[in-house]
Amino acid sequence: QVQLVESGGGLVQAGGSLRLSCAASGRTFSMFLFSWYRQAPGKQRELVASIGRDGITNYVDSLKGRFTISRDNAKNTAYLQMNSLKPEDTAVYYCNAQHGIMRSLDYWGQGTQVTVSS
Repeated sequence: QVQLVESGGGLVQAGGSLRLSCAASGRTFSMFLFSWYRQAPGKQRELVASIGRDGITNYVDSLKGRFTISRDNAKNTAYLQMNSLKPEDTAVYYCNAQHGIMRSLDYWGQGTQVTVSS
């Protein structure tokens, strides 16, 4: 079992920055692919970015250049640095961990609210 705890959300003005953290416990952190998703009110949950065990990153095209995903295996933590935030980035942000080999091992955090005011 893996427990994921997100933190770092909050209220920020447009143009500001936030860094979200996803602290993992329970299993070997380095074996997992980590992703950040977000869900805005009335919309479906969407993928924001992911980072593999090898550190290779992927981003949704519309967010490239503003958001950066990273991981620190020594701290069992994944991060999402969000810059130049816009009101449309307002959403609940969720961390997801999926085992690199046993794909059925798939875990979610409880989410953290990000609100960007105009």
